Amino acid sequence: MSEHRLGELLIRENLITLVQLKDADETRRKTGEKLGYTLTKLGFIGERDLTSFLSKQYGVPSINLNEFEIDAEVIKLVPREMAQQHQVIPVQRAGNALIVAMADPSNLHAIDDVKFLTGYNIEPVVASEEAIRNAIERYYAQKSNIAALMEQFEEEQVEVAEQEQDEDVLDLERSSEEAPVVRLVNMVLVEAIKRGASDIHIEPYEKSFRVRYRIDGVLYEILNPPMKLRNAIISRVKIMSNMDIAERRLPQDGRIKIKLGGGREMDFRVSVMPTLFGEKIVLRLLDKSNLQLDMTKLGFEEASLAKFKDAIHKPYGMVLVTGPTGSGKTTTLYSALSELNKTSENISTAEDPVEFNLPGINQCQMNDSIGLNFAAALRCFLRQDPDIIMVGEIRDFETAEIGVKAALTGHLVLSTLHTNDAPSTVHRLLNMGVEPFLVTASVNAIVAQRLARKICNECKEPFKVPPQSLVELGVPPDKAAKVTVYKGTGCRNCNDTGYKGRVALYEVMVLNDELKDFILQGVSSVELKREAVRLGMKTLRQAALTKLLDGVTTIDEVVRNSAAD
Repeated sequence: MSEHRLGELLIRENLITLVQLKDADETRRKTGEKLGYTLTKLGFIGERDLTSFLSKQYGVPSINLNEFEIDAEVIKLVPREMAQQHQVIPVQRAGNALIVAMADPSNLHAIDDVKFLTGYNIEPVVASEEAIRNAIERYYAQKSNIAALMEQFEEEQVEVAEQEQDEDVLDLERSSEEAPVVRLVNMVLVEAIKRGASDIHIEPYEKSFRVRYRIDGVLYEILNPPMKLRNAIISRVKIMSNMDIAERRLPQDGRIKIKLGGGREMDFRVSVMPTLFGEKIVLRLLDKSNLQLDMTKLGFEEASLAKFKDAIHKPYGMVLVTGPTGSGKTTTLYSALSELNKTSENISTAEDPVEFNLPGINQCQMNDSIGLNFAAALRCFLRQDPDIIMVGEIRDFETAEIGVKAALTGHLVLSTLHTNDAPSTVHRLLNMGVEPFLVTASVNAIVAQRLARKICNECKEPFKVPPQSLVELGVPPDKAAKVTVYKGTGCRNCNDTGYKGRVALYEVMVLNDELKDFILQGVSSVELKREAVRLGMKTLRQAALTKLLDGVTTIDEVVRNSAAD
């Protein structure tokens, strides 16, 4: 069916308007795509409506490929190149017939090609072009993924000695450069980027070897390479990150930089740790293109963002961001520095390690082996005519003391601490040995944060919950009876997890005069928190419940990321 004829018929059936057809025509001329695909992409007609219409026009059944699982043996019958060329995908075998989904069932040339190649009689069914493209990506990608690569390994391809202690470094180097090992490691790195992983864990055990990805804060097992490849894979990663492959008893750190298409670069921060059965490797993915420096898009509630901005725009004092590893503290600090980064300000940072390079900011990498720690860097900064100082983490009294003194002498100091919430940060500083009057005099605000997974928009649907369950979480009874909560059912877009992406939860405690009096009186963290809430602080649990009621996250994520108030 010609594009012109299809457009006419869709207008006649009142499925699209003449204006929409003209818009779609203009778009497809620029992109070179077909009309049906363009109409669905622009949202002028739903996939199901288009498929149903084409089914009637061609007189063949329609199929929803999103709800159909195709057997791998059937996919093998038609090569990817042919599937892409003709926009077809094999669906099912039935005796000597092969059911093939097509965007254009009137394309006899495509039917003849598939029939000649497979030897089956072809029975066409119609599906939208977008659905077929997605299905090709989904099913044929499996041929080129890690699992398929694993099948290519043969016994003679890589030889690694059984006893680690007897291995020769040169042998290890040679085995790690074997083409299949190189391809496998590259595939693991690239696949992690594609899936949006934040970390890769390569872990040896006594009788198994596994690779896991952390996606949206949760670890998933991806593959189990053969044990015989263990040392070669570990050595390959160590060579890529410029580590000493002969040293297997001490932890090592390194970095890998790879170039992707379009001038994009990806950094991997690599950490190697000796374990009972070999070295465990963790790679942290640092993608500068995904670094969110716009504070308004981090997840702050409007009132919390106003408090945080007010604290960082003060001419001096200390702003602390707290939370566990991987809770987004660095991103929050970088976004604050990005906002403060002006030619009139001298900004210096002490980081371990420097995760992203920020133009206009003097970033200093810590190196404990030569005595360059946070305290030493801070002392140096104070002789460098600073305006704003960022310390990666306050770990000890010495760093805390110098940071407090800097905050008291006209400098803005940003730093992080590992505590559970904002009020307990005060007591963490007191436990380090900082005097209460110095805490109250220097600290402007404390921000506690977590990262909650967002519900996937493609498979999001309402979820019935007893109002009492919501009340137990902390939702007011009058809201609990009316509110609708959501969850993701799992789809191709989110790898069947129901979650896609993360949003930050923030608890911002501003140290005003009332709270400073409380701290000087030596009250407990519980009492300090109670007073802060009374004065308007929104807790992590309240922030999580706001995201729940807005349909952004789920009950499970609320419970996982926040404690009851």
